Amino acid sequence: MSDKYETIIGVEVHVELGTKTKLFCGCKTDFGADANTQICPGCLAMPGTLPATNITAIEYAVRAALAMNLEIQEYSIFERKHYFYPDLPRGYQLSMYRQPLTQNGYLYINSNGNKKRIGIRRIHLEDDAAKLVHIAEIDRSDTSFVDFNRSCMPLIEIVSDPDLSSPEEMKAYYEKVKSILEYLGVSDCDMEKGHFRLDANVNVREKGNPQAVTERNEIKNLNSIRFAMRAVEYEVERHIRALENGETLKMETRLFDSEKGTTRAMREKEEAHDYHYYTDPDLGPIELSQEWIEEIRRSLPELPDARRERFMNEYKLSERETDILISSKKLADYYEACVNTCNDAKTVCNWVLNDLMTLLNSSKQTLDECKITPTHLAGMLELINKGVISGKIARTVFEEMFNTGKIADVVVKEKGLVQIADEGELVKIVEQVIAENPGTAQDYRDGKQKSIGFLVGQVMKATKGKANPQLVNKLLVEKL
Repeated sequence: MSDKYETIIGVEVHVELGTKTKLFCGCKTDFGADANTQICPGCLAMPGTLPATNITAIEYAVRAALAMNLEIQEYSIFERKHYFYPDLPRGYQLSMYRQPLTQNGYLYINSNGNKKRIGIRRIHLEDDAAKLVHIAEIDRSDTSFVDFNRSCMPLIEIVSDPDLSSPEEMKAYYEKVKSILEYLGVSDCDMEKGHFRLDANVNVREKGNPQAVTERNEIKNLNSIRFAMRAVEYEVERHIRALENGETLKMETRLFDSEKGTTRAMREKEEAHDYHYYTDPDLGPIELSQEWIEEIRRSLPELPDARRERFMNEYKLSERETDILISSKKLADYYEACVNTCNDAKTVCNWVLNDLMTLLNSSKQTLDECKITPTHLAGMLELINKGVISGKIARTVFEEMFNTGKIADVVVKEKGLVQIADEGELVKIVEQVIAENPGTAQDYRDGKQKSIGFLVGQVMKATKGKANPQLVNKLLVEKL
């Protein structure tokens, strides 16, 4: 983007909470159930049904707010947000506007080596709409169906201040929010399942000229951070072109076309008064005591920032290593479980970030699907420390463990990979290598000490990597 302009981005994150039942009824929230099998008259807005608020959803929202430094309101209300859409059976959504559950918070992000404070305007509760299923691509008709399983699912909406200045900062903010929520255990934040969705509000202004500013546009329903960044990049370019050409943009809601890499208008942007908010008469106010709020605060787990500082201080890891490990709670838990077993933080870090992550990425597996447990990894590292296998052999063992789920001891025995540590056996091979490479041997005798590396490599090659490298080096020095 030209230095002449600055980008203004605010993000609304919609997070499906991991409660066992919905926000206003007792229907299950299991993902992947057959269509319209987790519904009741309340989900379908049948006449005479009354909502009852899920207390666990309130607790989860408070936990998220405390972790992001928001003020918890002791008194809040649900309001009816009116708009018509086929997947909204009541004709309104139950949300919060004038008196939300929480407000006025912040968190810090790191982007391109810079630390930045991002304000969070509010976190409030609302229920989700149903899901439209379009089948035009199947039978070429214009028919759509509605799956009400998602109707009334509990959501929190996290509304940032317009403090983000680039797609990269938006990505850092997304990763920070997602990480905090995962550590709290309030949501799995799975974007592929629709549990974590972004809306980005974008406009551009000319630096030093407050009058040269475009109208804010909202890009809805971004379910991939990669798509979200592409959408914002496109919008920024579109807004800059408008400023330079003297065009006036409408304040509108837009959708991103991932195939074309462009956005298109969906509807003109509504203001709050367009929704005709008013207090829901069937739901009483939410009144929270300070004692209950403080009880939740005390129960919060170690959060990413605190874990980051501890990993660097306790395990002496670099910033880069620490940031990768703590980016996922499951990965950080896996790493720490292994360290607690084998007590070698740096070695475990190398194996997890290099070997394990490489195999997971190449096989497109998640850590949950991984057959190597922290105990299994620690067991393999113990074999290296005891001299049973070399580091080179360990990589063969590790890959077999990954593919089969077998422990290191079993793999080593089945494959005959025990390290050769018998001096008598190795001396013969060392003498043969020296005899076959007289020039290199003489180079070492003449003071070129680095030449011994070639000879070590030849011994390792002759033993198919099974020789103890330290012992090989010792024997070569003695013989030379």
